[in-house]
Amino acid sequence: MKPISAAVLPDTAVLSTDNSFVGGVSLRSLAETYGTPLFVYDEATLRARCREAVALFDDGVAFASKSFLCGAMARLAADEGLCIDVATGGELDLVLRSGVAARRIILHGNNKSRDEIARALEVGVHRIVVDNNDDIDAIADLLAPGATAHCLIRVTPGVEAHTHDFVRTGHEDTKFGFTVATGAARAGIERLKALPGVVLHGVHAHIGSQIFGPEGFLEAIDILADFIANDDFDELCIGGGLGVAYVEGEEALSITAWGQMVRAAVAAKGLSHLRLLAEPGRSIVAQAGMTLYRVGAVKPVTQRTYMAVDGGMSDNPRPVLYGSGYEAFDIGRPLAERTQTVRLVGKHCESGDVLIDEAWLPAGTKRDDIIATPVTGAYGYAMASNYNRVPRPAVVFVADGQARIVLRRETFDDLAALEIDNG
Repeated sequence: MKPISAAVLPDTAVLSTDNSFVGGVSLRSLAETYGTPLFVYDEATLRARCREAVALFDDGVAFASKSFLCGAMARLAADEGLCIDVATGGELDLVLRSGVAARRIILHGNNKSRDEIARALEVGVHRIVVDNNDDIDAIADLLAPGATAHCLIRVTPGVEAHTHDFVRTGHEDTKFGFTVATGAARAGIERLKALPGVVLHGVHAHIGSQIFGPEGFLEAIDILADFIANDDFDELCIGGGLGVAYVEGEEALSITAWGQMVRAAVAAKGLSHLRLLAEPGRSIVAQAGMTLYRVGAVKPVTQRTYMAVDGGMSDNPRPVLYGSGYEAFDIGRPLAERTQTVRLVGKHCESGDVLIDEAWLPAGTKRDDIIATPVTGAYGYAMASNYNRVPRPAVVFVADGQARIVLRRETFDDLAALEIDNG
């Protein structure tokens, strides 16, 4: 197997015979300074992807914060001109604490509590994406006289996106949104239009995640264009879901290609007067991030060699959940041929705690060496857990030869902080 490909590395990655650099910073020095496992994000890649989205879509395009959220990421996305898409009260709280103005926040969620809707109305978020009739009831009850709620309505166009079943959201059998085909979406629109103080700007559709081809997006635009042809809307949001390449050989649309494609499709349907919005998440943060691990036990068996690292399904559950594939490389020998195949596993008490079923590494990679798994910037830290009481890793941002820690490593004291000893 050839050395790791630049196609799955951050934009600023530089590889030498005995070290690897991102953002001008040595990955070896990061592991020594901050320990492992460690999430490393390249700020230049993050900013470049944010700028792509802002350039291709209209004001109101949002970063889908569920993919990776911390105060530093929220501020970076907002500084680059994106709104921030949140789906829970916790995400809303953190984004507000980070200093992002409420008027740059979009509230999502298929099961919003009344407290969450009340908070959104109180602070004046940019948009509330209405997902169901309970949302409409809550807005009707909670919106103060004379106040205004700016909304989109989430609809399901009936598109079967070609992706994993767990991340399909645009077909009819889903927990998200109002169905177009049954008339539920039209009824929801009429209810919202009748509510005093509600400004319904348009429709929102999200057909799924990790989508490589254009067909699903184009089909959704075709359906939505006909559906809203007689509505006096001023916005159309196509959601997110743009896929990224995780392993060599995969090809994904760039944000630029995606934006150009959907804008052309909207124009062809005569809807150029609408503000065209989107909610990229994975495509902004995935390739910008990688995870550093220290190799522990190496166990040859008859069928294969198991190589364990000091993290696992607690910091990257995607392989367990979705069967997701990743690459790996030895940061001390990044240009070496990867001739050794191992099953890369974590330290958790599960046989299924497998990060890479067949990972290719240089021969001789051994205990205490540092390896990296690229393209872990999305849904790694965001979905991390404390299974087996393992503290979550630290997160560092690197740029221009400098590293800054943005999330410290959890400690055992942190894990014990919620314990209540009643004797």
